Amino acid sequence: MLTLWKETCWKKPMLKPAKRLAKALIDSLPHGKSAHPPKSAQHTVSRAELVAGLERLGIARGDAVFVHSSLKSLGHVEGGARALVQALQEAVGPEGTLVVPTYYMPGATIRATCRMTDYVFDVRSHGTNIGRLPKAFLDIPGNHRSVHPTHSVSAWGRHAAFLTEAHHRAPSIFGEGSPWQRFIGLEQAKVLGLGISMGPVTFYHMLEDAMGEAFPVHVWAEDNYRLPCIDQAGKLCEVPVRPFDPDLVPQRIDHRSRDDLRAYFLEEFRRAGLLHQGQVGEARSWWIPARGFFEHLQLLASQNLTIYSTPEQLAARPHGAGANSPRRINS
Repeated sequence: MLTLWKETCWKKPMLKPAKRLAKALIDSLPHGKSAHPPKSAQHTVSRAELVAGLERLGIARGDAVFVHSSLKSLGHVEGGARALVQALQEAVGPEGTLVVPTYYMPGATIRATCRMTDYVFDVRSHGTNIGRLPKAFLDIPGNHRSVHPTHSVSAWGRHAAFLTEAHHRAPSIFGEGSPWQRFIGLEQAKVLGLGISMGPVTFYHMLEDAMGEAFPVHVWAEDNYRLPCIDQAGKLCEVPVRPFDPDLVPQRIDHRSRDDLRAYFLEEFRRAGLLHQGQVGEARSWWIPARGFFEHLQLLASQNLTIYSTPEQLAARPHGAGANSPRRINS
């Protein structure tokens, strides 16, 4: 302890001149003091600006909107996530519907969550761990939430109860009776991306469940689970869950290495006339009609093009190739 004290006492006088010199050098650099401007200097995005941006993008009253978002990409939103929820409500109006993923996976992945021996999802008490907007959405009056141990979805508005009521009875996460399967049947149904790429969009997986073994890629692991859940009435039920094959994750569209696949899908849907792009707040945003989204995914799958396709498969199929009517798949 004595040695450490001596070394500290000896070094302190030497450190002060060095700190002063470093500060002087930083202050002398061009724009050195403004590299990280204070929040007060940033543009504040108001709720009214968000509503106006959504309307310019094409979100209208009566729409049913499945929202995927990055709150921070919108800029410094006055009122935070709550203000964004209110802006979305105002854009679609009381006759519209909002749907937001409010997943809760305490194991971080589907498989790890399924393997937790003491996990029971309780829709009355479990929150969500996937972002600020989903958390704020759970607190709004009139919110309906589906009962599912990994992929619980919440909805507000005209079709909220219809979209969420049967999820726990669906044979698979995205299958018959799930919020996704019911959503594409609604009029004015739109998949919305606020400040995100076309990567983190769970809507893709509905086609995998719809096609089953006919899907070009075998996406599921071999293990199946039935996880206990508690609904709003306190009733216990078991919900079937089948994890994805973890070996496919590195080649999927949402993996950080797949910029090529995300860019391909963006251009593919643009050329198909389905992608609508614009600016909301500070964020580049987009929406695609839900039915058109699903049917174009069918078309791509019929040509062996999926969200798991390799760079070689992308290169082998020019954009818009085989743009004939997609074959229907009963979902």
